[in-house]
Amino acid sequence: MKNRMYCLAGLVILTLTSSCIRDFLSDEIGGNCKGLPEADHSVADVHALYEGTTREVTEDWTIEGYVISSDKDGNFFGSLHFQDHPSDPEYGLQLEIDLPDAHLWYPPGTKILVKLKGLYLGKRKGVLTLGGAFPAFGNLSVGRLPAALVPGHIIASCDELVDIVPVATDAINLGSRPANTLVSIAGLQLVEEEAGLPFAEKDKETERNLQDCDDNRMLLQNSAYSDFATEAMPGGRGMLTAVYVPENSRSILRIRSLDDMLFGDERCLDGSVPDDTESGEGAPGDIESGDDPPGDSEEPSQEGSVLITELADPDNNPDARFLELYNAGDQPISLDGWTIRRYTNANTEAGAITDLSGLSIAATGFLLLSPDAAEFQAIYGLAADLEVASNSAADSNGDDNIELVNPDGEVVDVFGRVGDDGSGTDHEFEDGRAVRILSIVRGNSIYDPGEWEVYNDTGAAGTVQQPQQAPQDFNPGER
Repeated sequence: MKNRMYCLAGLVILTLTSSCIRDFLSDEIGGNCKGLPEADHSVADVHALYEGTTREVTEDWTIEGYVISSDKDGNFFGSLHFQDHPSDPEYGLQLEIDLPDAHLWYPPGTKILVKLKGLYLGKRKGVLTLGGAFPAFGNLSVGRLPAALVPGHIIASCDELVDIVPVATDAINLGSRPANTLVSIAGLQLVEEEAGLPFAEKDKETERNLQDCDDNRMLLQNSAYSDFATEAMPGGRGMLTAVYVPENSRSILRIRSLDDMLFGDERCLDGSVPDDTESGEGAPGDIESGDDPPGDSEEPSQEGSVLITELADPDNNPDARFLELYNAGDQPISLDGWTIRRYTNANTEAGAITDLSGLSIAATGFLLLSPDAAEFQAIYGLAADLEVASNSAADSNGDDNIELVNPDGEVVDVFGRVGDDGSGTDHEFEDGRAVRILSIVRGNSIYDPGEWEVYNDTGAAGTVQQPQQAPQDFNPGER
């Protein structure tokens, strides 16, 4: 009974608080149009301010732009995207804001004036971003601007909404477009195996593969909390309008609503493209693997030489987590169709699956996966090969189980025991690392603790109680 009373009281407080914030924002944002600031600098000037590290903007500048994103259908959350012109933009920017239902005050087509002084400027996943300060483990990064501060920095002008004209582009040229701008691409479809699947898997951001009729590829990023997350993706081909939100070298698109996706035409390619062309020839950021010779029987014998060699959960910086794969063989191996599965705690169903299609791993070479490529490079001094989603295998907090799976669905290598919570076991690397013994050069589908050195904050079950600090206790890209 007491718990119910607490819950009821909490709901009342939350409702009143939300109401107050809405009233406050309505007064501040939608209030008097007199005395609005005028833009004295451009979005291009903001880009020129960035010098490689996150910084507070001390310049008393005001810029203007046009909103292109919308959180109305939930596929955008906590961010506002705008570009410098309604058509033919040269620059775009992303604003991190802690403002639910931002579309009520800043719908697409709104001309906004952004007062920069006091905001923070930095890069997230290689893209310039404005917002509030987010200090973590002695490092400063851009976080969401609190709702109460939003109207003091982002001011909706009194101009009528304008039509935002998306820039027509294609898969080949998408990577040359400015980030955070609105684009349109004709002749796209979902790859055959994903057509008809839901836009997003339950409780996780999901990336779906788009292709044109030349099998050039790009990614469609969907939120699990969007209004259309459980709807089936269209099976046809057609026009896509989307906000271009690249992450480092990966070309990613995000729609605002289902109206941005008009796929009513007949499909192409189905049944004519072999599985080994999954790399998406010509797609920005992809690695071209070429055509495999018919009847190739060499690769299966090489598969066991790809193995997991290091998992990192640094005690001082969780953003510096990574997963390292190594090819101990003498031939390069295409990773088309390969996946890495993360099983959270004691779950027996994978909570996250990372698709490695489009990548290859050189003979005696490494593949480095990071949930934050910019942070990885800043900490370790080298580039990650693939930036992956948060909560994926490369973002493990040390008590999960991980499988490396080949295109046939066979487990090639494993860390941990699926179904066992790793806490307090011989495969817990929380606040530490797990590194493969140098003499191990083949994957193992059954976890053998004798093949690993495991460091953590507990020292349980024969592990080493020694939390690991980044960068000095880790060596990505080396054995």
